[in-house]
Amino acid sequence: MIPPRPALRSTRLTAHLGTALGIAVAVCFATGMLSHLIQHPPSWFAWPAHPAWLYQLTQGAHVASGVAAIPLTLLKLAVVYPKLFARPLIGSWRAPAASLRRAAERASIAVLVMAILFELSTGLLNIAQWYPWRFFFPTAHYAVAWVAAGSVAIHVAVKLPDIAAAYRRSPESEPVAGVSRRAVLFTGLSAAALAALAVGGQSVPGLRRIAVFAPRSGDGPQGLPVNRTAAAAGVRAAAADPGFRLTVAGPRTVVLSLAELRALPQATVRLPIACVEGWTTWATWTGVRVGDLAALASAPDGAALRFHSLETGLYGVSTLPAPHVRATESLLALRVNGAELDLDHGYPCRLIAPSRPGVTQTKWVHRIEVLG
Repeated sequence: MIPPRPALRSTRLTAHLGTALGIAVAVCFATGMLSHLIQHPPSWFAWPAHPAWLYQLTQGAHVASGVAAIPLTLLKLAVVYPKLFARPLIGSWRAPAASLRRAAERASIAVLVMAILFELSTGLLNIAQWYPWRFFFPTAHYAVAWVAAGSVAIHVAVKLPDIAAAYRRSPESEPVAGVSRRAVLFTGLSAAALAALAVGGQSVPGLRRIAVFAPRSGDGPQGLPVNRTAAAAGVRAAAADPGFRLTVAGPRTVVLSLAELRALPQATVRLPIACVEGWTTWATWTGVRVGDLAALASAPDGAALRFHSLETGLYGVSTLPAPHVRATESLLALRVNGAELDLDHGYPCRLIAPSRPGVTQTKWVHRIEVLG
């Protein structure tokens, strides 16, 4: 008779936890790649303008799955910890094939653990907008995501026979002492769900009140959170200048004052601001349709537009693809929730378009270029 072992050392529990963690990591990786492609689109990639909440869904899933993976990762490490340092580390020279397999397994696990811990910890700090490092977060996070994905693939390939055997094995064939496997698994999955709600709930307006660990689940000016203020962007004086002019440059160049922008036909839409950190807030926006501004500049049908902010730097420019230009909900907004834009929300005018990351909803717009 097989003596009972602690539930934390059960191979069935290890397989179940690995499956749950694998699903969370796969969702996080896929949605993270989508976010990267939306912000840095190659020529072959196209992101639809509808439904308006699509990016809210994908990025919310990215943050929620990443946060859920944290307790699952910690529990999985607790389960397999003794095996990570079992002797001999890479087998024996008398069995070179087995030693090679063991060495590959150990190397893949080392890379896997380091890559996953890096991704989860830096992603969590990015949600809080705290960057205690010198590297550029988006580039590093994207690069290490591929390392993590590759190491997961290698690890699964190496361990697949063991995983299949664990699922085939009858629970009675592996008795456990103390707390049951089911209790441990339930605790881990519950912790993952609570973590996802406590942070990822900020992407669902109805759940924002229970997203107690979400840094920007509360309200800012005009009922909207603010990631970057006008003071931080260094645009307060330029944005408040009474002599502000918007230039729309195309086959025909148009220069408009704020009063002239307000005199153009206005549209009102309800759209979300969905940020890469995972929070989403819906608001009612009023302004000039982007398509109308493109028509004023005699833009050809199917042209994309490039928006320039008074802010300089990495996020001072964004490109609005043709499907979003044509979308009637895409506005150069002048008002939000019935009031003139707050300076921190992009006064005098900002871009708002459906199914876009908040970082590309350019604030303090002063120039629009017709592309193509």
